[in-house]
Amino acid sequence: MTFINDRGMLLAGMEDATVERDPDWQLLLQQLPYGWEQQAVLTGAIERYRRFRNPADLLRTLLIHVGVGHSLRETAVRAAQSGLAELSDVAVLERVRKAAGWFRWMCSRLLEERRWELPPSGRWQVRILDGTLVKGPGAGGRSWRIHYSLKVPSLECDYLELTPVKGDHTGEILNRFPAKAGELILADRGFCKPPGVEAVVKQGADVVVRLNAGSLPLFGEDGSRFDLLAAVNQIPEPGVTAEWKVSVEGRTQRVVGRLCGIRKSEEAIARARRQIRRKAQQGGPQPKAQTLALAAYILVFTTLPKDEFSAEQVLEWYRGRWQVELAFKRLKSLAKLGHLHDQNADTARGWLYGKLCVALLGQKLLRIENDISPWGYRQRASAFLLERI
Repeated sequence: MTFINDRGMLLAGMEDATVERDPDWQLLLQQLPYGWEQQAVLTGAIERYRRFRNPADLLRTLLIHVGVGHSLRETAVRAAQSGLAELSDVAVLERVRKAAGWFRWMCSRLLEERRWELPPSGRWQVRILDGTLVKGPGAGGRSWRIHYSLKVPSLECDYLELTPVKGDHTGEILNRFPAKAGELILADRGFCKPPGVEAVVKQGADVVVRLNAGSLPLFGEDGSRFDLLAAVNQIPEPGVTAEWKVSVEGRTQRVVGRLCGIRKSEEAIARARRQIRRKAQQGGPQPKAQTLALAAYILVFTTLPKDEFSAEQVLEWYRGRWQVELAFKRLKSLAKLGHLHDQNADTARGWLYGKLCVALLGQKLLRIENDISPWGYRQRASAFLLERI
């Protein structure tokens, strides 16, 4: 049977041999995006229906491993007991690898179904960029970094890449993401570096990026270093916005833009400074006076034209980006994305996309919970772990 717990995590029990008559499994299949069976063939997840009778049997087998978390060997045993397929643990691993494109397609379609209230974008196609770390189990587990881009308001995932944590071109850099004229790129402070900003502008796109004062030196209109503290101290009280014309020195050109800022509430300021001091207590570097002072503000650098986007609108777009990032952090928690199996990159990519797909399906089931009561489910059923294995 298939249920969700109180956090929205999808759980699939697979031992019932009469899977075709399982109403919970059929309910889950109804939530999959249109065309998912055809995509199993088109993406190469299933070939000539060898071993598996249909894409649904393949998906259910994959969810034993990806969704429930059973080992490869146990997945093979349970798939055989359920009448899904006869295959080895090595074959399960190969199926996970081949399903990467299939899971990725389903994730993109499920993301399109979600909506956030965001400010008007005018003539721009807005994209939100982010990255997150995942780690394999155990002390020696291999670590990876996920890089992704979402279009808004559709939230279509138009770029998704998995790289090692260490090595060349593995960090959070704007340079890795393709951009084009008419696009507005929203990114957090991890992407706030001059080469990345320059790369986006060279491709004809605009950028809104959270300021990292340590990695993005700013210059005033006269070419001298911009006095950041003196500028933000002019903001009189919480909720008041301000902006300054500044520039960034790229490798080959100067990028002219604006620094937009707003002072936080006193409660938010205190919370931010507590977090900074806590990191120092946990072995991090002692915070500088400037770091504590700047914690009182939200500051973003943008290349958007002033006559089309006011400082308030720029900051509102950054707030929208933050809302989407919080949603993905929750998905990471729900799908246990923080624990990635130590396999090769292709297999890890399939496992990762599968985890994200599981989380998205779980949240979709929660959203329609009130609508499925005619099928005999009590509303409080999602408050408990109901798994039949």
